[in-house]
Amino acid sequence: MTPTRIPFPVVDEVSRHCLQEEEPETVHIEVHLPGPLDEPRLRKAFTEALHRHPRILMREAAGSRFRRRYEWELTGEPDTEVVTFTPAGPRALRDARTRALAEAPSLSMSPPIRLEAVALAAGMRAARGGTGGRSNTPPRRAAHPPDPSPNAGTVLVLTINHTALDGPACLRILATAAELYGGRDNNPAAPPTRPAAPPQQAPDTPTTWSPPARVAQGTPDPSPGNGMLVTELPLPHRPKGSPYTVNDQLMVTTALTIAHWNREHGARPRPLRITMPVDDRPRDTTMPIGNGTRLVEVPFAPVELKAEMPTLLRRTAERTCALKALTRPQLGHGAALLTTPWAPVAARAALTRGLRRAAAPWTSTTLLSNIGRIPYPLDFGEEAGRVHAVWFSAPARMPRGLTVTTASTAGRLHLALRWSRALLSHGDGAHLRDLFEHYLHTTEVAP
Repeated sequence: MTPTRIPFPVVDEVSRHCLQEEEPETVHIEVHLPGPLDEPRLRKAFTEALHRHPRILMREAAGSRFRRRYEWELTGEPDTEVVTFTPAGPRALRDARTRALAEAPSLSMSPPIRLEAVALAAGMRAARGGTGGRSNTPPRRAAHPPDPSPNAGTVLVLTINHTALDGPACLRILATAAELYGGRDNNPAAPPTRPAAPPQQAPDTPTTWSPPARVAQGTPDPSPGNGMLVTELPLPHRPKGSPYTVNDQLMVTTALTIAHWNREHGARPRPLRITMPVDDRPRDTTMPIGNGTRLVEVPFAPVELKAEMPTLLRRTAERTCALKALTRPQLGHGAALLTTPWAPVAARAALTRGLRRAAAPWTSTTLLSNIGRIPYPLDFGEEAGRVHAVWFSAPARMPRGLTVTTASTAGRLHLALRWSRALLSHGDGAHLRDLFEHYLHTTEVAP
């Protein structure tokens, strides 16, 4: 029987054209559970979850260099063991994080994800820290040292090849696995209800014809690849009836953080542009599996960042609301045109890479991906328990060189900063974290 084949969607094809060994396109998800997991039981539950979402059981189909499209080949069964277990150790979690950033699952093996269950030593909880490489600049303070805990816990580290799918889709699969493992309802909670706002026009925005600001170079590490730092913060207070959302507070915080960092490093003030993924997919079992987000860019002029906080938050809310309402292709009309099969993929790949290099100065300053409140309980049953922390991180290739990813669980904000080591060091990441924490607090104002 001939396997079913699916042409690569636009996002997948553009990513496939531009792959780099030095900075793999991986998405990292880190799920913290209070108790231990049974190895055979987790393998069985996760494998069954893959079958419940068969679109993930795919690999890149082989083809000639003259083919007009890349294609996914649905396999029906995994080609390889997806789940591995790592015993407790002083560097076990740090090493798992490093692998998640440095080793992308193969596109030629189904499925293009892996799940590593890292056991935590009894009496200790996972440190909120970073990964990989030595710091050239000492951080201002420790990144949350391990805390005493009465039970041994488990950290699930999921690594995704971003050419194939994104974080929210993989989290949906994990929610199915949690339900199969623990036998408890893991249906998504209803999204928060907000009063419908009247249609608005976007406020005046800075011009997009000039290149935006870049994140100023810090103290690069000599080794290639990405570095990462994760931390836990209180959710920012937002008065009832505020005309802005937590996402708007995070957007303002990111802009102010980078503007401050650039001033410290002598960069000339320039408009910032922050890429924001927008995901309109349902979160139940009908959720389409793949790369389902569309990207919009939120601009900030230097003078806007000097406005009083209520004004800055309100203007940002108007801007993000208008951008979310726009109907446009996932990566814009240019990418849709590039991925039409008018020439063999090898020719279009060379053209895409060339255009990407030429357009590098116009690439947005950074990416802020706010997953928001984790919609699933991720309850693995009585012994393993319910998730108490979830981190995501997105690729941070140059020329952006820095991505900011947030999620909230149990009333806490889980922040991951990920950077290209060609731009920043771990010490730089720790300083950016401190700036982010400071500016997040400044957004807690009356409307």
